[in-house]
This record gives sequence, C-alpha cells and structure tokens, in this order.
Amino acid sequence: MLVLVTGGAASGKSALAEDIVCRLAHGKPMLYVAAMEPYGEEAQRRIMRHRALRAGKGFDTCEHAKRFDRLCVPMGYEAALFECMGTALANELFSPDGAKENWKDSILSGVDTLTRACSHVVFVTNEVFSDGRAYDAGTMAYLHALGQLNQLLAQRADAVLESVCGIPVTMKGSANFG
Repeated sequence: MLVLVTGGAASGKSALAEDIVCRLAHGKPMLYVAAMEPYGEEAQRRIMRHRALRAGKGFDTCEHAKRFDRLCVPMGYEAALFECMGTALANELFSPDGAKENWKDSILSGVDTLTRACSHVVFVTNEVFSDGRAYDAGTMAYLHALGQLNQLLAQRADAVLESVCGIPVTMKGSANFG
C-alpha cells in the first residue's frame, strides 16, 4: 500500500504519517527515510524534533538526502516512512551533487525502490499553492515541480490524506489503516 500525506507547515502531517506507518506495520520492522540534510541551526532543530517524535516507536533510520535513484533499502521492513518530498526535491534541484533536471527520474526511482522493498510506504509532502501568494520565478518553478511530483505520487497512491490542523482529511482511498 502506498499512502501520500500532505499538509501545510506545522499541520500535523508528520505525526499523522508516523501513526499510519505504525498501524500498517502491525509491530513489524519499520524504516524512516530522512531526506533532510543537517545544514544550519533550523535544520538541526527540525531533525531533533522529528527524532523525538518517533523515539521509542521502533523505526530504523536511513538518512538519504538526494540522488534517490541510488537509494538502497535493506529487505525485511514491513513499512517505510519517507520524510519529506519537498525537501527531497529541493536537494535534487539545488544541491551541487543533486540530480538537477533529472529530479523526477531520480525521485521516482527511489519511490519504486521503497515500494518494492516494503509492503507499505507512506510519503510526506507539502501542500502547495493553497496560500494564494505569488513568489519569485525560482520559487514558483520549485513549487510547480513539487506540485507535479505530488500529482504523480497521488496517482500512484492507494490513499491520499491531507492533515488540516492535525485532522486527517481523506482525499483518495480509505483511511482505514488498522
């Protein structure tokens, strides 16, 4: 099963995704694929917050920030959580050793690797274009790419949920993950 969880900043999407993965795994091994690179104080704070959120839940962590076409996933995981597509896309586009214009092939290759290795995979992404704001050309190009990526993942997904103030809203499929 492939699940896509979206939402705005601080919407509760990470906590929702973790809960879904834990329910889908039924106590079996779980993998957390972390896409954030630990650059800067803010990134360090976010990483520590996410580690604290999943502490004691039984996740093994794989830190993989870019070039998802090179992602290797060990066998034996029932479920995986990928956090998050917005960060992964930014890394592919803007990191010196990212996939650049081949971002789509790289990320979708990583998606395929995860879905082949695990029975259940939950992807976290960011909601785009719901704030009604216009940004500079570079930011708009990134947002359009993320919107395209979100559409591709939603097409593949068995379920798509949006976290709105911590409340899951089902956009596609069933939210019964018991």
